[in-house]
Amino acid sequence: MKNGLTLGLSALALCAAGVAYAGSRTAAQIEREAREDAVKATKAIAKRDGAAAVQYAEYAVSLQPQDAGYRSLLGQAYLAAGRFASAKAAFTDSLTLSPGDPRVALNLSLAQIADGDWSGARATLDRHSGTIPVADRGLAMALAGDPAGAVDLLLPIARQPGANAKLRQNLALSLALAGRWQDARLVASMDLSPADLDKRIEQWAAFARPTGRADQVASLLGVSPASDPGQPVALALNAAVPVAPVAVASAPVETAPPAPAPVIVAAQAPASVVAVAATPRIVFGPRAEVVQALPGRVVATPGKLAKPVAAPVKNNVVKTEAVATPTPGAVKVSVRPVVGKGNFFVQLGAYDSVGVARDDWSRASRRYSAFAGQTPQGMNFTAGGKSFYRLSVGGFDEAGAKRLCAGYRAHGGKCFVRTGAGEKSADWSKK
Repeated sequence: MKNGLTLGLSALALCAAGVAYAGSRTAAQIEREAREDAVKATKAIAKRDGAAAVQYAEYAVSLQPQDAGYRSLLGQAYLAAGRFASAKAAFTDSLTLSPGDPRVALNLSLAQIADGDWSGARATLDRHSGTIPVADRGLAMALAGDPAGAVDLLLPIARQPGANAKLRQNLALSLALAGRWQDARLVASMDLSPADLDKRIEQWAAFARPTGRADQVASLLGVSPASDPGQPVALALNAAVPVAPVAVASAPVETAPPAPAPVIVAAQAPASVVAVAATPRIVFGPRAEVVQALPGRVVATPGKLAKPVAAPVKNNVVKTEAVATPTPGAVKVSVRPVVGKGNFFVQLGAYDSVGVARDDWSRASRRYSAFAGQTPQGMNFTAGGKSFYRLSVGGFDEAGAKRLCAGYRAHGGKCFVRTGAGEKSADWSKK
């Protein structure tokens, strides 16, 4: 936290210095200085020096704040530094200045996903569905919590003549994220040798079970999430004074142009990768535990389950019981609140579609073992003219529902308790 705060204050000081310095220069000199800083930022991104890239990109933006290209470059620098909230702000500003840029829109969706804003990411992808390449949009949809929708988008195109390996591998990863491992293996095998296929499935199994909200995007980009104090206030875009953006690439300099937007790629062996600037392809992060039994040699080996043990109850102490959570090679025991029967439900959220709700239930039940054995409940409703799918778990007494929700929140989840509203068992829980 100390390092992140120091970096944020340093960046703010740099911006203030850049603005003051700009005031003493002519317009031509300011433009040249901004161009030079943009080139330095681009080179720093290529060298995977996120801190330096941010420093130079912030200088460029402070000198030419209405340039959409410089703000896009700043977003890429923040991504390289693992600062996803700041990247989201920079890409949003860039799109405000230059609406319709598909590369910036794709980058914005990645930053939103890494920042935990899945609904915002899906909205961004929808708004730019006509310009973002289908292969990239499909995988981004899967990362934004809608792998079923991604499969529906990519599968028909993958069957057409001319479909390339990148699209097939993005489809395969989307199938994996949707829990369709046999189908994922079959599609991935079209472009990989048997040995590479086993490695790829193994990597995807680890990828499908992130421990943090930024893990998947960070893994694709080959960066580590960092403490993010936010974009300096001095760089905030003044949207009330629109100025036509100046494209960085068109500037007359004999140096490398700013880095292009990252492009999601899941096609090249030995693993899914993302191209950032002119850097070499990046593989997934180190192996983590396997999600589930997979075809071939990639098989999870859960530890033995501990027997449930009732915790003692004294006076007003919350009544709980131990629950074993299967983990490869180890046994982790968590606590399950005891609940009675009633008409109270723990609502986990309202989602754009059943597919998104199903994926979030999968993540929630992995995050909080007390949901094990519970049947997800769902129902459709309309608000503001738009349809949503409400996901909950319930049929509990009020005190038990509150304990269950409190436990989920303690594990990083979001929920609230309410009375029943006509929920029915989710369709996927019956299959």
